[in-house]
Amino acid sequence: MTYFHQFLIPFFHYPRFHQARTLTGLIYTLLFIAVLVGYAGPGQARANHDSQPASAQTTQDASTQTPARWVKGRLLITPRAGLSPEELKKAVAPYGVQPKHHLKELDLHICELPDGVDEKEVKHLLKKDHRLKNVELDMIVTLDQTVTDPSFNRSWALPKIEAPAAWDISTGDGIIVAVLDTGVDGMHPDLAANMVPGWNMFDNNDNTADVHDHGTWVAGTIAAAANNGMGSAGVAWSAEIMPVRIAAPDGSAFFSTIANGIRWAADHGAKVVNVSYSGVAGSSAIRSAAQYLRNKGGVLVVSAGNTGSRLNHSPSDVLLVASATNSNDQRPNWSSYGSYVDIAAPGESIYTTRKGGGYSFVSGTSFSSPIVAATAALMFSTNHELTPADLDQLILSTTTDLGEPGFDDFYGTGRVDAAAAVIAANAMISIDDQAPSVTIISPGGGGVTGIVPVDVEAADNVGVVRAELWVNGKKTVTDTLAPFRFAWDSSNLASGDYTLTVRAFDAAGNQGISQDVLVSVDNGSVIDDEAPVISISAPTGGGVSGIVNVNVNATDNVAVARVALSINGQQLMVSDQPPFSFTWNTTLLPDGAYNLTAHAFDETGNEGISSAVSVTVQNTAEEDVTPPEIIRFNLTDGMQVRRRQRVIAVAADNEDIAFIRLIINGQVVFVSDDNVLAVEWRTRSRGSRRGVNYQVTIEAVDHADNTTRRTVTVHT
Repeated sequence: MTYFHQFLIPFFHYPRFHQARTLTGLIYTLLFIAVLVGYAGPGQARANHDSQPASAQTTQDASTQTPARWVKGRLLITPRAGLSPEELKKAVAPYGVQPKHHLKELDLHICELPDGVDEKEVKHLLKKDHRLKNVELDMIVTLDQTVTDPSFNRSWALPKIEAPAAWDISTGDGIIVAVLDTGVDGMHPDLAANMVPGWNMFDNNDNTADVHDHGTWVAGTIAAAANNGMGSAGVAWSAEIMPVRIAAPDGSAFFSTIANGIRWAADHGAKVVNVSYSGVAGSSAIRSAAQYLRNKGGVLVVSAGNTGSRLNHSPSDVLLVASATNSNDQRPNWSSYGSYVDIAAPGESIYTTRKGGGYSFVSGTSFSSPIVAATAALMFSTNHELTPADLDQLILSTTTDLGEPGFDDFYGTGRVDAAAAVIAANAMISIDDQAPSVTIISPGGGGVTGIVPVDVEAADNVGVVRAELWVNGKKTVTDTLAPFRFAWDSSNLASGDYTLTVRAFDAAGNQGISQDVLVSVDNGSVIDDEAPVISISAPTGGGVSGIVNVNVNATDNVAVARVALSINGQQLMVSDQPPFSFTWNTTLLPDGAYNLTAHAFDETGNEGISSAVSVTVQNTAEEDVTPPEIIRFNLTDGMQVRRRQRVIAVAADNEDIAFIRLIINGQVVFVSDDNVLAVEWRTRSRGSRRGVNYQVTIEAVDHADNTTRRTVTVHT
């Protein structure tokens, strides 16, 4: 397993926030004028009083709800698919908004406003712009925990959800569950064996230690180890925990950080993602991230909240929202409710791991959500063919109905039943041969000009993962995140009739095609004598081998008709569908230097030629002579070890780790075939003498037999 990190632009440290308040009509008018003319007005005083987010409340009810808070001077904006960066800047520039960071996979722009400009007013105005899909404040959300209760002496939740019966089929083996939270105590004896590397989104590093306690509580609820003679067991006690820290030290987090954390977890193999934070169910940015995760086969589970009141979030089919129940299958008075709730799970007095090696009884929808997430891990583990839509249908249809018959706002479809859900998953054979349905809602026809918003409705029995806008039989724009919205730029097209069609695809590749919509573009007569502009964006040079993806950027004042790729002056491939990319097979070519050139043509025959990119084909494998690196070893020279000592080591390699060995006094006592070794070492038996020295060696070996050793001397 190769151990690696993806470095991100550290844009998450914005301590400014703003609290919801009531404004009179006069202040609204002044703010509106200030936005339009650039005058700071009454907003200036607020901009000069930035402060850190307040600590998360640990007890909430309907009468003491935490005021809504957001990052001051920031908006999260998603443009329609196909809108150019230049058009986005035109849309937001009149309000002083500047796109600063782009989460490309989510097409989410994190934008900043000048000091003194009210972000709520600007959001209200921008939501009316037909070029933009979503505009929202970057809310600061808090943990969905309530209180600890040490009076309980055992866990009631596991038998309540029939977890032991589910374990006869699955314990979650092979499934990664990402815990987006305050970090996780990865050295906790009930968690260490199930940990995999994660990432700290807040500080942009690999330190995922728990800065609060909440993340360790959540992780233990999901996957505390079983049959190890300590603590209790998580619902999916063989699953792997991926810690993704998204929180400030006080436990609060931003919508933008959470969305990016979901994206990171999806890109690094997480099958289930848990977010136990208030308010996330209503964020369009997080729903886009959830759709990105589902497109990769994973599911997002979030907590309903602890306000004790009805929340007006709209229901969503891209995430599972969990409310809480107690040992009597009743809703605690602090559990939020509403039509957005999908399912309920135990959330009161849950026995779980605590930072530092101990255990706690904790309460909140923060712990209902991981119970549902862990059940999802059991289901995925027992049936790797399940789609996210399959899992949704099975987990929601096998619940124990509570409250009013059928679906209700307090429990959704009912309290989770892990055994029934796993049995249903084990029995399911998923064959999807049903194509999506798709309809163009607007435009309905007639004359159009400039940036044309194209709205569609797409539905599927499993789920739509992609929609494409085709104009006159050519694919023009692709949108991979619901709701599917396009911005078609007709401003540079020749006047005439154009046929719009949308194609929708599900994960199985089934395709649905909309009705044709005929529109008329009237831009006057266009004389096109301008050649396209073209460049090769990848590769940029250097060494290549095997199958090489060649990506091309091509633009034209009217439209690019086709692009050709030439290698050493010989045309090899042609494409007439953007985005223009080619697959170049170098496996049969001799090693050596090659020049790549791309040619772009418009409909009138104008030709643009890219600069040549020189690459070196190197298909002959180079010998791996780089030894592994031991990046973590928890024993040190001179250390006094316990009678039962936990030994943890992590190794990294430029290629791949073959195994890690633990050697004590020259004898191999444990071997791990992963890059992580975590084992309990019994240093002495009861009654044996102290003061014995041991030489402890960690040996990491890669597949080329390169070896690294680290030895320390410890004593009992």
